Amino acid sequence: MSAKSSGVTCSALALALASPRPTALAECDPAGGTIRTGYLQGGGPTAAVGLHRLATASRAGTIQHEFPEHWVRLDDLGHRMFLPGLTDPSQASGLAGAWGDMGRLLRVWENPGGHDVIIDAGRVQVSSKTTLDSVSYPAALLRQSDLVLLVVRNTLPSVLSAAPVVQILRADLTEHGTGGEALGVLMIEEGGLSSSEIGARLGVPVLAGLPWDEDMAQNLTTGKELRRGKPARTKLMRHARSAFGPLTEAATRRQIQLRRPGALTGAAEVA
Repeated sequence: MSAKSSGVTCSALALALASPRPTALAECDPAGGTIRTGYLQGGGPTAAVGLHRLATASRAGTIQHEFPEHWVRLDDLGHRMFLPGLTDPSQASGLAGAWGDMGRLLRVWENPGGHDVIIDAGRVQVSSKTTLDSVSYPAALLRQSDLVLLVVRNTLPSVLSAAPVVQILRADLTEHGTGGEALGVLMIEEGGLSSSEIGARLGVPVLAGLPWDEDMAQNLTTGKELRRGKPARTKLMRHARSAFGPLTEAATRRQIQLRRPGALTGAAEVA
């Protein structure tokens, strides 16, 4: 997630596509999903599947049976699975009762040795100075994630806007989640601040970084063809593959600390 628009969806999609392991990307931004009409250029799933349909299934008590039907493949083998996001922001309030159900079902995806789960939670939404919005926002998913990554560009404005959000996230995760230690920074290398400077200013470790790669970012955001080269060889995707090393290590440490089932499988849930 991010404090302000910082490339959350682009980063989540890059990580999902570059992962060396099977990965499931859930597009849970309450402002609405963009991958269906952007990266997939409208050639992906129809509005008959996706996050908005799970709200109705949760209320009907059928979400456990319907949940797998709303995931689509991002590759031929199903190693990259995708849950399309909302088609209209007004649908977000109807998901209040579904977030918890989704969290339990997502744990099934990853254990034992299943898919790594990446959750695109968009821009943070809060209800107070110490609490996330648990109605429209997927707070329930963040609270049970192994890692909660705040996407921050390494520019001073981005870091300053992230600072109050860090305090809210830390308080919420400590009170309602797996602990403030779940929180880390995913740095977008657009400016000149170092990872150590960002970590010192925010009091949160920078766990991984992704480069500013406008050409590949456009491909992930709009489906626009690259001017040159292949996607897997771009700077962004190479760094996204490299990021999985430290992210997996951090997630595994957290799982062991929390003594969760499947702690040694390497499967993880990252918001």
